[in-house]
Amino acid sequence: MAAAPSPAPPRILLAGDAHGRLHQLFKRVKSVNQSTGPFHALLCVGQFFPPEAAEGDSPPGDVADYLEGRAAVPIPTYFTGDYGPTAPRLLSKAAADARGFNPGGIEICPNLFWLRGSALFNLHGLSVAYLSGRKGLGGPGCYSQDDVDALRALAEEPGIVDLFLTNEWPAGVVDGADTSKVPPQVLDPQGYDPVVAELVAEIKPRYHIAGTKGIFYAREPYVNDSSPHVTRFIGLANVGNKEKQKFIHAISPTPASTMSSADIHARPPNATLSPYAAPAKSVHVEDTPKRPAESTDLQYWRYDVKRQRQGQTDGSLLCFKYTSSGSCPRGSKCNFRHDEEAREHCQRNVCFDFLNKGKCERGPECRYAHSLTEEAAAMDAKPRSERRRVESSCWFCLSSPDVESHLVISIGDGYYCALAKGPLVPDHVLVIPVEHFPTTIAMPVEPEAELRRYKDSLGKYFEKRGKAAVYFEWVSQQSRHANLQAVPVPLSKAANVKKIFHLAAQRLGFEFSVVNPDGDANQGRELLRSQYDGKSGLFYVELPDGTLLLHIIDSGEKFPAQFGREVLAGLLSMADRADWRNCKLSKEEEVKMVDDFKQGFREFDPAE
Repeated sequence: MAAAPSPAPPRILLAGDAHGRLHQLFKRVKSVNQSTGPFHALLCVGQFFPPEAAEGDSPPGDVADYLEGRAAVPIPTYFTGDYGPTAPRLLSKAAADARGFNPGGIEICPNLFWLRGSALFNLHGLSVAYLSGRKGLGGPGCYSQDDVDALRALAEEPGIVDLFLTNEWPAGVVDGADTSKVPPQVLDPQGYDPVVAELVAEIKPRYHIAGTKGIFYAREPYVNDSSPHVTRFIGLANVGNKEKQKFIHAISPTPASTMSSADIHARPPNATLSPYAAPAKSVHVEDTPKRPAESTDLQYWRYDVKRQRQGQTDGSLLCFKYTSSGSCPRGSKCNFRHDEEAREHCQRNVCFDFLNKGKCERGPECRYAHSLTEEAAAMDAKPRSERRRVESSCWFCLSSPDVESHLVISIGDGYYCALAKGPLVPDHVLVIPVEHFPTTIAMPVEPEAELRRYKDSLGKYFEKRGKAAVYFEWVSQQSRHANLQAVPVPLSKAANVKKIFHLAAQRLGFEFSVVNPDGDANQGRELLRSQYDGKSGLFYVELPDGTLLLHIIDSGEKFPAQFGREVLAGLLSMADRADWRNCKLSKEEEVKMVDDFKQGFREFDPAE
């Protein structure tokens, strides 16, 4: 009896940034489906929603037609690009209605599915992994550290991932490629992401699909380290682009789970070495510091600075990988506990920190439930759209792959000091909370004492050099990780700081209020902390005499992001250095500047 024929491989359409042009996209999909279909699904990467906010309260026309039922999505469509000005409003109801984990997408209207966060799901036999959102400054539409970690855990599971969807291109993807086939637009540094490069090097998918760069580019297949199969990268252009670049592409891959060993090991004649054979890098973007090598035993505790320093492991602690995924590649060799009951709680969206330590220190940053009962957990868990999201791309989180650790000068328990990137003057320093808080005035009481010690120490250090410190902090709705800037000014100019800030305020049409007329800086901060509502934007500056000047920023007010620096640049006759981007140094220059600072600061450093 003849063997039954193998089912035909699924037929998949891929599309780049839709930018809200859904009528044009789906018209093309219908045409392709009628002429060369049928296709089983459409996968969209890059910005799915319009890049500009719509006027009034109504959604943009194209999107509204589908969400409100006036038009139909022709085939099952999955998208990752959940960003843009209108995206949070359009997705808020779907996010609020979502319950538990939805790896295969949240349906926002018939046939249209939002791939939120990151996950792995099965699509017509294909193993599809995705990272939704983009690298950014936090908030809706930006992926979080949790999203990245979930994919890192998946990368260690057995099996081959067929498709990996991301919005931005991986840094270094064109390394080793045939340069004659690389379009000039690919050299544009925008749209590259080193985190995506690290992930794709670990996941090793058979296909990697990305958008954002507005150009079609199909790289030669490359051979993966320690894996038999090759990977094909496909970058897609924007829907309806004027350059007529290809924005829709068809593939028909046989699921790896059904392929023979010979087919999986097959290497096309044009295959190259992996561009990620070395640690992920890119010649097209600025060098980004990579995540330091971590012990696998540290797992979830990389956020806990004290544990990371001391290298502690404890067999009574839960294994993050087992608790979140149900398996652990270390098996009986794992130094952490595999607990099935904790695993069940985790599936109900209970916070891992809460399960492991009995408390969660992330507060509003945490998007998970803090109760073991189903009823309370359901009430406690808020939609992800209502949570702040801690970014793997945060410049100031010590656990982030983007932190420039060579700039760090001193590390305490609650705060650390680092040389400012693109400093206004050589001793321009940032005092930064270790934990991910949007402003220093919202920090708990205990670290405030350490902040005082750092300020006292910096004051003595600057005074020894004939200078006085000016501190300032800008807080906005976009603030992610607080940083209090300390800029030394010559003692001869210290008395003029107050005057120049008042003049700058008048030119912008506002007046500073004085928080502490007596000039007691510590009391001024306490007053500021007690009065801050956690919602308003504000800018405050601490003058060399200890006086705090405060400006509450109205919701519609356009406040200059570099106001404090611009004012001091004027005082110091350094107008050309008002923008930090004009003051970038080489890494070698930064390292030398940090070493020089450390040598002089060592006798005052409270962390020594």
